[in-house]
Amino acid sequence: VLFSSRAGQDRSLLTEKTAIKWKEKRKAREGCSPPGSSWEERLANAVTPLWRLPYQEQLQVKYENQRKILKALASHLEELGIDVQKPGGLCCPLQPVVPSPVINGYRNKSTFSVNRGPDGNPKTVGLYVGTGRARNIVCVKANHMENIPQKHKQVAQCYEEFIHGSPLDPCLLFHEGGHWRELVVRTTSRGHTMAIVTFHPQELGQEELAIHKALLKEFFTCGPGAVCDLTSLYFQESTMTRCSHEQSPFQLLHGEPHIFEEVLGLKFRISPDAFFQVNTGGAEVLYQAVRELSQAGEDTIFLDICCGTGTISLCLAHQVSKVIGVEVMEKAIEDARWNAAFNGISNCEFHSGKAEVVLPRLLPSWEDGRPLVAVVNPSRAGLHYRVVRAVRNCTSIRRLLYISCKPEGEAMRNFVELCCPPDPRKKLSGEPFVPRLALPFDMFPHTAHCELVLLFTR
Repeated sequence: VLFSSRAGQDRSLLTEKTAIKWKEKRKAREGCSPPGSSWEERLANAVTPLWRLPYQEQLQVKYENQRKILKALASHLEELGIDVQKPGGLCCPLQPVVPSPVINGYRNKSTFSVNRGPDGNPKTVGLYVGTGRARNIVCVKANHMENIPQKHKQVAQCYEEFIHGSPLDPCLLFHEGGHWRELVVRTTSRGHTMAIVTFHPQELGQEELAIHKALLKEFFTCGPGAVCDLTSLYFQESTMTRCSHEQSPFQLLHGEPHIFEEVLGLKFRISPDAFFQVNTGGAEVLYQAVRELSQAGEDTIFLDICCGTGTISLCLAHQVSKVIGVEVMEKAIEDARWNAAFNGISNCEFHSGKAEVVLPRLLPSWEDGRPLVAVVNPSRAGLHYRVVRAVRNCTSIRRLLYISCKPEGEAMRNFVELCCPPDPRKKLSGEPFVPRLALPFDMFPHTAHCELVLLFTR
């Protein structure tokens, strides 16, 4: 059903009326707002620039964006002497954008900042408008944002109420002091809610820290914040913009150490910093498509690079011989192993470490003639070159699925590296891949982003 379309039908082509509408709204799409716009409108335009468009028109806009990406890839490959162009100048056929099953309030994770609001209140909890370069950053409450669920907004409002009553200042700039920083809220379809408060300790001693952690816990368990009914409340002391659990442990102040989600009939546990697709309903549709595109059979070894908590691995485990997952986050690997055991799946092995370190020593042991299908789902930074090289040089990998939330960014470099001719200078000896099919998924309604699945074979 996902891949079928009637001949001659292309819902992606913009009608003249839609094109005119879109031209009128291009400033909003670029995060710009006309003079006189409210702060709420400015925030919506910056974070969810397509929010004014009917949903079908949002899908049309995203389809056109994906066309440009595939045209750019075809152009890059043509410069290398590789002729892959298909009708329309694309490097491979492009399917219509698969819509999200949930359009509003779909996010299962939201990150709120603490900074000065439009009214000058330095303890505003919300999302940023403006840039550091322009020195015009303002923190605007997210109560009106259509992609954020009500539960997240409720927790953010309660956190703001708490820090208003705290004698400690917010940490707007590290070198200027202050303590209260970000709030991360995670929720699941099972009704679980996890809140993670990031705090800069500055020069506070352990006794003082203990007092403020106790006050935070009391507020969310016995005070006004109890209305949030938190499953888990975490606290992290961080002197950096972002800290992993290994750099600064997440301290459980209240509740359960994990929250749980169900995807395609499997149960997954989620740690504070574990990666999980932000749109759970959309993830189910995406993983079903990966199942189909992988064409993996009972004799197949499935390699999941950047596997997170093992969601894709475990969703395919029942139809393959073996699953191998690789992930840099140690806590995520702990979750993946627990998820496999809890769901009674025994043909999985998960490896913790940087993929560029793990794969070169792992792949040679699997070149035994059995088919090897790989899926990669990296961050926006894309894959390290040594990962691409390891995949290229593994002759058993004949089919590769690359999932990217930003294919026009660093992922484009990976696409070219996967498809370029062999290059002894770069130690690329393996046969190049060829792009065969592109399938975009709308995991982020109201934004300009898509999750693109690009199928490569050789």
